[in-house]
Amino acid sequence: MCLGRRGNAYILASESCALDTVGAELIRDVRPGEIIVIDEDGLTSHMAFHNSRRAYCIFEYIYFARADSCMDGFNINKVRREMGRQLAREYPVEADMVIPVPDSGIAAARGFAAESGIPFEEGLMKNRYIGRTFIQPSQSIRDLGVRLKLNPIRDVLDGKRVVMVDDSIVRGTTSGKIVNMLRECGVKGVHFCISSPPVIKPCFYGIDISTEYELIACRKPLREIRNFIGADGLHYLSLEGLLNVFGQERNNFCTACFSGDYPVEIPKAHDRDKYILE
Repeated sequence: MCLGRRGNAYILASESCALDTVGAELIRDVRPGEIIVIDEDGLTSHMAFHNSRRAYCIFEYIYFARADSCMDGFNINKVRREMGRQLAREYPVEADMVIPVPDSGIAAARGFAAESGIPFEEGLMKNRYIGRTFIQPSQSIRDLGVRLKLNPIRDVLDGKRVVMVDDSIVRGTTSGKIVNMLRECGVKGVHFCISSPPVIKPCFYGIDISTEYELIACRKPLREIRNFIGADGLHYLSLEGLLNVFGQERNNFCTACFSGDYPVEIPKAHDRDKYILE
């Protein structure tokens, strides 16, 4: 959450892009454990907790946040570009073009293209009126959403070797459908490059990933995932490479979905879900 100001009015928003929309100035981010009180006397700040471990959700930077936002001093677009650059350093490939899975894969794809020297192209067009498929409530709706959301450009893709960059693979079904769509357009080869590590653990802090069974990287090794989605190559950004993007702040993030290191202990209940800590 961030704090902004326009004239004599204070504004609180989940992302800084909301402040830009109303012409407000970003003052700073709300600190973990901070209580901000705004009343007729102005603004006061109180810290409910002191010296606690910081553990910002790293998935905000990978997927959830808008690319035109700044969070905790980091520009989301720049962070995602650097993830793509790091991915290209870790996994050099030969291809004719780099294409993103829009929208969250665009910045990483541009970074990958810049670092690798492979031309960037728009090979998939997004229907702007369709919501995010990952956060849809059921698999059947997610499957339908892929076809409605994305349409490949045959004239760009036909006969080409493609590096396709996306932000993450969670369940794997969406990725497989996109690869199949590219094959139908005559693509010669698909290297699927992911600008985050494999998601191997559930999130119990509010994201709708509540069981390990849902996570394809928890159930299958890399080769089986590659075969499942139908790609010729599958490459994930390493956890070390991801954290290197953040420099000296690298230890201030929750990476539980990638590492299993939960910053808050999770109760051992048989029916654990995203509401278990509430």
